[in-house]
Amino acid sequence: MDDTLKRLLDAEMRAERLAKQAEEEQERIIQKAIADAKMENDRFTARIPELHRAFIAKSEERAEQTVAELKRRYDERHVRLRDQAEQREDQALEAAFQILIGAER
Repeated sequence: MDDTLKRLLDAEMRAERLAKQAEEEQERIIQKAIADAKMENDRFTARIPELHRAFIAKSEERAEQTVAELKRRYDERHVRLRDQAEQREDQALEAAFQILIGAER
């Protein structure tokens, strides 16, 4: 019976050691995960100004492209209107002349 009790006590002590080791390993893993998360958070926080600058640069680039496209469209429209005005200039002069002649009679 002493031998059985001794084996049971040894088994219990081994189980307690294993449980303690498992708890220590669990705590170590948790602390490492917390440290890793903090490190990643700090790394991301440090990159915020860079991300902001990149976002602003991209926005400015898109704005410049939009302005250039609007200017191009405006210039094309201006040319078309100028061409139409030149095409109708003779008609307008003739109509104005006819109005003037009609007003003198």
